Amino acid sequence: MNKINAVITGVQGYLPDYILTNEELSTMMDTSDEWIMTRIGIKTRHILKGEGKGTSDMAAEAVKGLLEKTNTKPEEVDLLICATVTPDMQFPATANIIADKAGIRNAFNFDINAACSGFLYSVVTGSKYIESGQYKKVIVVGADKMSSIVDYTDRSVAPIFGDSAGAIMLEPTTEDYGIMDAILQSDGVGRVHLHQKAGGSVKPASHETVDAREHFIYQEGQAVFKWAVSKMADVSVEMMKKHDIAPSDLAWLVPHQANMRIIEATAKRMGIEKEQVMINIERYGNTTGGTLPLCLWDYESQLKKGDKLILAAFGGGFTWGAVYVKWGYNPK
Repeated sequence: MNKINAVITGVQGYLPDYILTNEELSTMMDTSDEWIMTRIGIKTRHILKGEGKGTSDMAAEAVKGLLEKTNTKPEEVDLLICATVTPDMQFPATANIIADKAGIRNAFNFDINAACSGFLYSVVTGSKYIESGQYKKVIVVGADKMSSIVDYTDRSVAPIFGDSAGAIMLEPTTEDYGIMDAILQSDGVGRVHLHQKAGGSVKPASHETVDAREHFIYQEGQAVFKWAVSKMADVSVEMMKKHDIAPSDLAWLVPHQANMRIIEATAKRMGIEKEQVMINIERYGNTTGGTLPLCLWDYESQLKKGDKLILAAFGGGFTWGAVYVKWGYNPK
């Protein structure tokens, strides 16, 4: 019996309408377009506005677009996984809410929280259900409303993040395409450098935690930067060596869009050119779970069947990983 691979058969993204520029940010805090571009490489980011709007609203739009694009009926979906750090609420899972809003009734669904590596973790998890032969259609969504946990008085964090959602469809194939391999790692020692202090069971929400502004992202930038540069590059190079992929053989590096300097350092370690790297950080910023599917969506028209891709990410936890993909279809 031929081995079953999980292949990506469609990708769709969603961006909120409102665009927050560096110029507008400079009216909220002591920063400037030059400061942000030099240190991070971001010019604009999309922000979800509107009362009662959350992560599931963006994700549901991406999923509905994906269903239409792949000519899939909602009842055909077997599983939906949502990678997010900004769930609509503590429970139920945001994946439950997305499925409801997208009319998906027959699937089971759950969330994965691995910070900025969440989409990678979710893709690998979803691919195993396909490879088992049990499921035929698995949707993986990466979505975050990062603006809900950003302190817009903190210039070390506020310019970095934006809101978005992206979704892919995984289906079985016996051809030599799809999710070929993954290296996923984590080290909890990094949790002290990047986290949200309050809102969990250790420190539930209270007047004190709100007054102390502990429901926003806390980040020690220097430590996170050093780990990210090292670990994201390490796993990407390891994947190339493991599969004997020369720099000229790699069609695309699809890196997490956290910081332009981290992306450039990773590409340099891999020995690849800038033209081989998917980059949209300048327009969208770091959308956490949404960055990797947004890159695939942005560059979909340039992808060809058989292209070799490495998806790489690093996130809070610390979590990191690389996934080797052989692209499964030509531009439509």
